[in-house]
Amino acid sequence: MANHTRFFKAGLILSALLLSSTVISKEINGFDLDDALIPANQIFSGGPEKDGIPAIDNPKFIKIRAASFMKDSDRVLGITINGASKAYPIKILNWHEIVNDSIADVSFAITYCPLCGTGIAFDSNINGQILNFGVSGLLYNSDVLLYDRETGSLWSQLLSKAVTGNHKATDLKPLPTIHTTWANWKQLQPSSLVLSTETGYKRSYSKSPYSGYERSRDLYFPVTNKAPARYHPKEKVLGLTLGKKNKAYPFIELNKNNKTLLTDIVNETSLTIHWNKKEQTGYITDEQGTIIATVQSYWFAWYAFHPDTDVFIK
Repeated sequence: MANHTRFFKAGLILSALLLSSTVISKEINGFDLDDALIPANQIFSGGPEKDGIPAIDNPKFIKIRAASFMKDSDRVLGITINGASKAYPIKILNWHEIVNDSIADVSFAITYCPLCGTGIAFDSNINGQILNFGVSGLLYNSDVLLYDRETGSLWSQLLSKAVTGNHKATDLKPLPTIHTTWANWKQLQPSSLVLSTETGYKRSYSKSPYSGYERSRDLYFPVTNKAPARYHPKEKVLGLTLGKKNKAYPFIELNKNNKTLLTDIVNETSLTIHWNKKEQTGYITDEQGTIIATVQSYWFAWYAFHPDTDVFIK
């Protein structure tokens, strides 16, 4: 599994076969897609088999001063719970996509989809049971489908919901995270721990298996709702869901402002957007100053799941 590219090519071939076939397979990678919440013919193999991209189940962490493998410009997904912080380098998540972890008594899964640029932390406590998640090797709208090892249910990352299995229609609870640079995270959380490269797997963490993808307008897999061409498909947006309202904050729009604090109202809730133009980092707080769960995403991916989205325009 050292070369993601060959898996993508294999996935593209398989996707083409599935699209052209008159018989829709109800099982891929060992997962039964019968009666899924999403159309089975829109679920594709990304190339790897189930667990072909290995989740990290026993993460090891080191202190900031020991993280010599990190550059200030490296991106991380950071989380803070009860005053304790951890950072997960994107260059590690590119190769693993899921980290099953906990802080104090809060268990959560760090999830990342390189094809959508989406990093989301989910509470792993589902109806009183702690679930452990793995990578199914399947995609919907180019976005990773997780599975839980306890029941084999498939979960859509960007829908934040189980789409098959015993947990079908069960929602995942996103936890607030900040997707930022290593330099900025060190300033925000100087006592943070950071995920070590001692993952138990041999991977070229200094190299991206998706080199060039972010700049390309091309997608590897089809999506159901094509995003308007007003932005590059890979334009980064800060995506927010409040109740039934969805809103995207494109970085290109946020960069038009010289302010670090912007205000908005979504679903009758007053919000403050904290924007760091230098670090290309944003997060949103409510009236009480509490950070709200958002997701950094490529424009095409956010729109694919939220075609009704509002868009913040300067």
